[in-house]
Amino acid sequence: MGFADSSLAEGRSRRTAQGRIDAPGGDQNAAPIPVKLVVAGGFGVGKTTLVGAVSEIPPLTTEEEMTVASEGVDDLTGVERKETTTVALDFGRITISDEIVLYLFGAPGQNRFWPLWNDLALGAVGAVVLVDTRKLEDAFASVDFFERRGIPFVVAVNIFDDAYHYEPEEVREALVIPQEVPIVICDARDRELAKNTLITLVRHAIDRTP
Repeated sequence: MGFADSSLAEGRSRRTAQGRIDAPGGDQNAAPIPVKLVVAGGFGVGKTTLVGAVSEIPPLTTEEEMTVASEGVDDLTGVERKETTTVALDFGRITISDEIVLYLFGAPGQNRFWPLWNDLALGAVGAVVLVDTRKLEDAFASVDFFERRGIPFVVAVNIFDDAYHYEPEEVREALVIPQEVPIVICDARDRELAKNTLITLVRHAIDRTP
């Protein structure tokens, strides 16, 4: 399957006045544009949860039980109850209009799996950088990864019950995020909030299209 590239199919998509994302001409017989998005972030930030919450198909996950071999390797601060971890990728699909279908690729968060990110990012239109405010420092590597590759991204602050609530602009200042990058509040467990995050990303990618 060929995905729309980072120019979002050379401008074949646009926003209508109603906020939908449509292809020019409104050809109802045209095949939907497949759009590849990456969901990234630190370890235990909620990437698998977000993909599973929005996917209209049973999500593909590569979750494996954590063993004693990960002790001293994976930082469980804030996620002490976590018993599984993604070792390759998560995959899901969601249709957001008659013209666009999103294919979601969740990236593993541990440092030892970062070489996989280069492959996951190939052909990606954009990325969601999921953030846990209890471990803001874990987001720097993800932000840097997509900035260096010129891939549009949005920052989504995932809501955790025991985390302090920060305003988006406080997160922007802490992570040194440019003003043009959207920052949203997102509960990865909530389908509508997660879906709105993805729509925000697609719109941002369209706005970045020359």
